[in-house]
Amino acid sequence: MLSILLVRFSSIGDVVLTTPLVRALRRRHPEAELTFVTKRALVPLVSDNPHLTRVVALEPDEPVRALARRLEALAPTHGLDLHGSLRSRALRFLLPGQWSGYRKRKLARGWLISTKLDWYGSHVPVPERYFEAARHLDVHPDGAAPEFAIGPQARTRVDEWIRTEGLHRGAVAALAPGAAHATNRWPAAHWAALVGRLTARGVTPVIVGGAADRGLAAQIGGVRSVAGTFSLQETGALLARARVVVSGDTGVMHMATGVGAPVIALFGPTVRQFGFLPYGGRATVLERSLDCRPCSAMGSKRCPMGHHRCLDDIAPAEVDAAAQQLAG
Repeated sequence: MLSILLVRFSSIGDVVLTTPLVRALRRRHPEAELTFVTKRALVPLVSDNPHLTRVVALEPDEPVRALARRLEALAPTHGLDLHGSLRSRALRFLLPGQWSGYRKRKLARGWLISTKLDWYGSHVPVPERYFEAARHLDVHPDGAAPEFAIGPQARTRVDEWIRTEGLHRGAVAALAPGAAHATNRWPAAHWAALVGRLTARGVTPVIVGGAADRGLAAQIGGVRSVAGTFSLQETGALLARARVVVSGDTGVMHMATGVGAPVIALFGPTVRQFGFLPYGGRATVLERSLDCRPCSAMGSKRCPMGHHRCLDDIAPAEVDAAAQQLAG
């Protein structure tokens, strides 16, 4: 019997984007045992995925050797390295078997950043690049969106919160202003202006994100925030209830597509060639064609050009208009 390990330790968006491959494996090999391996903190992203047999957590500070010993008991026949990190390579060494990975296309990415010349050739989204790791297992992308399955407890908690706040489920806009890197963040003043526009139309904006985003929520002001309050699953449940989700190039964007929410994605220093645009589902990408894009692979602390026009030039009125068109 096939026993397949899928290894992706981090981060939020990357884990969610593996789920089209998970779905394809289950459809092609319904009898197979599919084990997903990720960090403990990210287990909720796949814990309720109906296509997986089990999820194994890499515990905080756990040595890779200890993880390998635990996985060895599952007698895997195939290992799919969907991370390509030092830790995942170490796991491949410590857990011998039929392993395969995928190409990250780092050379093409670096060349595009440094010279602005596109050597990618065909622009393959990251969820489809992951299929390279399963090239011996006869699976193919179906083009459908990722899946972020939400458990009943998280759905109930969010429904109760919506009722307690006196909100209408069809009139919530989820806003994700945070990002790990400063240049991926739309200006706080723009978010504040968007909040005003949404509120004037009878839509209730709610800020989502982690604890690190609480300061941004306070800076924007005049808006409800569940940043750092809701768990990953609860955030997903709220996204599923949202009329529209507005996000930068972050994990929340992929969580939103994973629950079927309409997404307005704001792209600045990163570009579509990198493969991380919203995959499948209803999404509108807003970006500016500038000679300085892309300037980094994942964003940076400050704009190298000193103007941050890639995101500053995307006006709140444009985002609001796109949200109205997408959400209907």
